[in-house]
Amino acid sequence: MNAPDLDAGLARAAARRHPPLDSDAFDALLAELTVEFAGSAEAYDRSAEFPHANLARLHEYDLLSLTVPTPLGGAGASLPQALKVVRAVARGEPSTALVLVMQYLFHHRLQGNPRWPRDLRERVAEEAVRDGALINSLRVEPELGTPARGGLPGTLATRSGDGWIINGSKLYSTGSPGLTWLAVWARSDETPPRVGVWLVRRDTPGVRVGALWNHLGMRATGSHEIIFDNVFVPAAHAVDIQLPGEPGAGLDALGVAWMSVLLSAVYDGVARAARDWFADWAATRAPANLGAPLASLASFQQTLGRIDALLFSNRVLLDATAHAERVALDEAPLVKYTVTNQAIEAVQIAVEASGNPGLSRDNPLERHYRDVLCARIHTPQNDSVLQGAGRAAFARR
Repeated sequence: MNAPDLDAGLARAAARRHPPLDSDAFDALLAELTVEFAGSAEAYDRSAEFPHANLARLHEYDLLSLTVPTPLGGAGASLPQALKVVRAVARGEPSTALVLVMQYLFHHRLQGNPRWPRDLRERVAEEAVRDGALINSLRVEPELGTPARGGLPGTLATRSGDGWIINGSKLYSTGSPGLTWLAVWARSDETPPRVGVWLVRRDTPGVRVGALWNHLGMRATGSHEIIFDNVFVPAAHAVDIQLPGEPGAGLDALGVAWMSVLLSAVYDGVARAARDWFADWAATRAPANLGAPLASLASFQQTLGRIDALLFSNRVLLDATAHAERVALDEAPLVKYTVTNQAIEAVQIAVEASGNPGLSRDNPLERHYRDVLCARIHTPQNDSVLQGAGRAAFARR
């Protein structure tokens, strides 16, 4: 980066529209956004519309570029700082938070990836700062399933003149209605094939939506199928392709830690919203035969205590991992397993204790329950985490 570019980036950083990340004013801003996003969460859940307005609000405060390095105009946020934002957004509207997590994860690693052309890395970062441009990796396919289980992608990149032609489709493309950039995992038509990322602008001819996202929970993520029909990609946008199994492929340990913490924080935020509803409901629900709120009963006090114990454990684990305190990087998948399962358990306890009111669509608890169950679908899944931990334990023995 030359001096004028650096000066411009620093000037943008100086003009940032949010208070300092570790200030009380920043915490107050996040609390306001939690309340604001919670106010429209039910509507987004019922309609499955993409939360463009929420993301626009995040861009208004430069929160979409939080993990972009400061020389490029971002905040250069640390993992604890990114965790703080994700927690607040998820407690209000978790689909928005999941899109935000994907943005943070990508930009955290982008500038350190030497396989990308420098000017393209900086362009993607600067568009995030200036325009709030979103990016995400598109990897899952109808035939292959999750690539974490192995196999080569069916999406094919064929050489064509000064670029490539992409054909194929991707499922579960989180944030697709709002993305500017699609990092498409594909294989080349070479022998042997190379595998990696072709960077595609969302508005490129031939990119279209296929099957719509219509899931039980996290309904506003816009995780539609995206189809690539003879999509031209410039040669320079084949940004990270190599032979399968070459060193450097996939996430490093730090990347896994970031993913484990921030993804888990989304569902911990859902559980905390569920906890708040349950506590308010029990404190105000006074059956005629009792003559006092349910919160006066020892059983309900114990129930809330069980929920809070689970969420206390989650908070300690997430904070310790984010600060790399007493949690090794290779233990991060266990954090994801533990936090998400405890979040699910906390919401299940609230649902069981509240009975019909908790399952009524007139109340938000059933939405929180549907949302928190989606924690199980994210890589690494529970069986992979436990098998990996057990294999490593036996190897150390």
